Amino acid sequence: MKHSSLIILLVFTTLSSIGQTQIKSNSIYIELGGNALFTSINYERKLFNNLNFTAHFGTGVYGIKPTYLTIPFGVKYLFNLKGSTDFVDIGFGATYSRADVKLYKMVDRKNPNFKQTNFWNFIPNLGYKKVTKNNLMYRISLTPVFNHNDMIPFIGLSFGKCF
Repeated sequence: MKHSSLIILLVFTTLSSIGQTQIKSNSIYIELGGNALFTSINYERKLFNNLNFTAHFGTGVYGIKPTYLTIPFGVKYLFNLKGSTDFVDIGFGATYSRADVKLYKMVDRKNPNFKQTNFWNFIPNLGYKKVTKNNLMYRISLTPVFNHNDMIPFIGLSFGKCF
């Protein structure tokens, strides 16, 4: 266990030092799809000065009628591409929701056996992030949703500002 942890740490440290471009420490963005399942506003923070590890959290909604609150959060690592402001991000998140998400629809609440509860969705992330010269950012991500029902293929689109 110690050896594998050390190897993982060395790989991330090495990758982060190759062609790394300094990025702003904070971002605020709107995401369609992705971690919040429908739409959300998020805050992302770079955790270390010399590593591109970030953490994010936000608040969003799922559904139209009825609408359910979602609370997405997670961590990502940004791999710099070609010493520029282009990044591949890999991460993992979780989203709390009152909606029971199943195959792009909510479970039928008219079912007599249905019990309202709290639901967790686990969402790995693989995306492309671009930061412009004006510190605007956009991202497209593959974000499959795993929950007690199924695995749902999903994507996310993000637009925001780095500061």
